[in-house]
Amino acid sequence: MQVILLKDFENLGSKNDLVEVKSGYARNYLIPKKIVVVANDTNKKIRLENIKQANTKLQKVKDNALSIAKAIGAGNLVIQMRASENGKIFGSVTPIQIADKLKIKGFHIDRKIIKIPEGITTLGKYEILLHLHKEVIHPIQLEVVEEK
Repeated sequence: MQVILLKDFENLGSKNDLVEVKSGYARNYLIPKKIVVVANDTNKKIRLENIKQANTKLQKVKDNALSIAKAIGAGNLVIQMRASENGKIFGSVTPIQIADKLKIKGFHIDRKIIKIPEGITTLGKYEILLHLHKEVIHPIQLEVVEEK
């Protein structure tokens, strides 16, 4: 029996996938739990429209991420930290501090999308990555200087 998934389901597929399952499994478990609908002509048309709308929405999200990346540009950030004489900073630079610096520049970036490749524990220049979208990863330069 052909069915259309209404949501992601492990071992079957993702939302809006057209899958083949045994009719008893569909009638007794999947349909009552509202995991699938029967793949008739009407539901297939609805599925195609849902896919079209989802693709449009994903494209808008990606375009928004690209515009943010373009606005940030090279994005040189400077963070001042207390450091010892040999250049080792007390503590480390965190994504929260980077998000705060970006907020001062007018960009409201969630700290969860800021990826620091290695722990920043010394003074110097580093490259950090902003994961704005699964296809848009924007690097910015970070310079850690001694606080005076």
